[in-house]
Amino acid sequence: MKVLIATKNQGKIEGAKRALENYFENVEIEGIPVSSDVPDQPVNKEIYVGSKNRVKNLKEYAKNNNIEADLFLGIESGINDLLGRWMITNIAVIEDNDDFESYGASPSFPVPDNLVQKVLDTNLSEAMDTVLGEDKERHNHSGGIQLLTHNKISRIDLTEDAFIMALTKYINGEKWR
Repeated sequence: MKVLIATKNQGKIEGAKRALENYFENVEIEGIPVSSDVPDQPVNKEIYVGSKNRVKNLKEYAKNNNIEADLFLGIESGINDLLGRWMITNIAVIEDNDDFESYGASPSFPVPDNLVQKVLDTNLSEAMDTVLGEDKERHNHSGGIQLLTHNKISRIDLTEDAFIMALTKYINGEKWR
């Protein structure tokens, strides 16, 4: 199975690959960075829109470059207050060649009240740098969540969970569609 994902972030690529390998054999995944067409720090519905846009832009890139794939994946992380409290959530979108779409979310984690405005004004990464210090490995692979959970959950885990949720429409066929 050939899969394209709209990122070069190795943690996100690994998380997506782990999710897919739960259900499919011979998964080959290639990361291609494309724009989300939303602000650097997506808020509320922009998280889904950014992920959806990444898939749309990835499919366009693949078409323009004669790259064939079975599935196209996008994932976007953002801040939301949809439940009345600020939290960080990852939204994954998957589409196939017939434009059949599914989506899912990762577990979410709270943003302390004293950091919400910094996240909204800049982005989560900069806010975490303020609290945790700069760390290139955290940005590229493990994510700040690994530090916040004392090494229990990584960005890879959150990405895997979001894509497993997005795969529910694919792995259950017509009974869930």
